[in-house]
Amino acid sequence: MIIEAIIVVIYSLALLLIFLYALAQLNLLFNYLSSKKNTETTNSYDFSNPDEIPFVTIQLPVYNEMYVMERLLNNIALIDYPKDKLEIQVLDDSTDETVDTTRNHIAELKAKGIDIQHITRTNRSGFKAGALKEGLKIAKGEFIAIFDADFLPKKDWLKRTVLFFKDENIGVVQTRWGHINRNYSVLTKIQAFALDAHFTLEQVGRNSKGHFINFNGTAGVWRKACIIDAGNWEGDTLTEDLDLSYRAQLKNWKFKYLEDVETPAELPVVISAARTQQFRWNKGGAENFRKMMWKVLKNKNISAKTKVHGLLHLLNSTMFLNILIVAVLSIPMLYIKNEYAHLKPYFFVMSFFVISTVIFFGCYWVMYRRMYGGGFKNFINYIGMFFVFFSIAMGFSLHNSIAVLEGHLGKKSEFVRTPKFNINTITDSWKKNKYLKKTVSIHIVFEGILMLYFAFGMYSAFVVGDQGGDFGLFPFHLMLFIGFGYVFIKSLTSKA
Repeated sequence: MIIEAIIVVIYSLALLLIFLYALAQLNLLFNYLSSKKNTETTNSYDFSNPDEIPFVTIQLPVYNEMYVMERLLNNIALIDYPKDKLEIQVLDDSTDETVDTTRNHIAELKAKGIDIQHITRTNRSGFKAGALKEGLKIAKGEFIAIFDADFLPKKDWLKRTVLFFKDENIGVVQTRWGHINRNYSVLTKIQAFALDAHFTLEQVGRNSKGHFINFNGTAGVWRKACIIDAGNWEGDTLTEDLDLSYRAQLKNWKFKYLEDVETPAELPVVISAARTQQFRWNKGGAENFRKMMWKVLKNKNISAKTKVHGLLHLLNSTMFLNILIVAVLSIPMLYIKNEYAHLKPYFFVMSFFVISTVIFFGCYWVMYRRMYGGGFKNFINYIGMFFVFFSIAMGFSLHNSIAVLEGHLGKKSEFVRTPKFNINTITDSWKKNKYLKKTVSIHIVFEGILMLYFAFGMYSAFVVGDQGGDFGLFPFHLMLFIGFGYVFIKSLTSKA
C-alpha cells in the first residue's frame, strides 16, 4: 500500500499544479476580454516632422540560413523608413558558404544606398545573445529592432511600432507573430494553434494588467537604453529573450504589446526542427525560472498578483512535466481505483480536476473564434483542432520534460538553431535541407514505448474491476496513444 500511496500523492500534486495553471489561464482570459473594452490614447512621434523621427537599428542575427537569407535581406530592404534614420546590422555567425553569398548580397544593397553592415565573429560565444551584444556596441540607433531569419515584417512595420516609444517608460514594443505556412500540414497547424494562444490570450492578458510579459526573441523593438540598464544580453540561458525581458521589467521598464501588428514568419515543417525549437524554448524557460524566481519574489515594487503570474509564466514549460507525470501514473491509478473500494470518495473528488481541461478548452476557443470567427461550423472545426492539438502536445511531453529537467538541474547545452526551409505550400519540398539532423535520438524509442503503454491503458479500461471495466480515462489514454504515436512515427520518418 506504500507504493500505491506514493503514486496517489504524486498524481494528486501534479493534477493540482495543472489546475492552478488553468486558473491562471482563466484569469488571463478575463483580462483579455476586459482589455477589448479599453480605449487608450498614446502619445506618439510625429513622423511628418523629420527632427522627431528617431534613429533605428535593425539587427538580423543569422547562422547558416542558406534557404531564407536572400528572402530576408530583400524583405528588410523594403522597410519604409527614412534612410538617414535607419541602419541594418546583419549579425552573421555562419560557418558555411552563406557567409560569402550574404556578403555579396549586402554589397548590392549598399550600392542602392541602404545603410547595411555585415558583422561576423570568429566564434559563437554567447550564441544569439553574444551576436546581439556585439552588434549593440556599434549600433547607432536609439531603438533596436530584431528579426530572426524567417520573419518578414511588412513595409510599414517600423512606423507602426517605434511611435510608442514617445512614452519614455516603454522599453520594448512586441508584435504578434503570423504564420505564412500555417496550413502546410498537421504539424504546422498545431504549432500555429499554440502560438496564437500565446500571442493573444497570454500576451494581451498579462500586458493589459501590467504583469510581466516577454520579448519573443524577434519581431519586436528595444530601447537601447533599456537593454543597457537591464544588464545587456546574457547567454547563460537558452532563452536570452525571456531572461532580458524579466531583468528589464524588474528595473521597472514597461512593455507594450501590439496584437494588431502582425509579423509573418515560417513555422518548422519537419518534426525534427520542431523538436529542436521546443527543446530550446522549454529548457530555457526552466533555466530562467531557476535564475529569476527569487528576484521576482523579493522585488518590492511589484504586486503579489504580478509575482504569481510571473512565476507561473516562468514555470510554463514545467507544465509538460506535470502532464507527463499525470499521464504515466494514470494507468496505475486506474488499477488502484478498482482495487481499493475505500478510495472511491478520493476519486470522486479527483474527477473535479477535469475542469482544468474545460478551462483550457474555453480559453482556446476564445482565441480560435477571434482568428476564424464564431458559428456552429467553426466550433465543430475547433473541437477537432483542440483534440488534435492536445493529443500531439501531450505526445511532446516526454521530449519537453527532459528539456525542463535539464533546465531545472542546471545542465548546460549548446544553443541549437531551428532549421529554416523557405516553404510556403504543400508542393514545396524540405527533403534536401542540409541542416536537418540525420541521427535518431534515443528519446524517440521511449516515445514509442509510451505509445504502446497507453495502448495498454486503453485495453485496461475493458478488464479492470469486476463490473465490466472502467472507461473514465479511456479518452485520455486514446489522446495519449495518438499523440505519442504521431510524434514517434513522424520522428522516425522525419516527415511533416
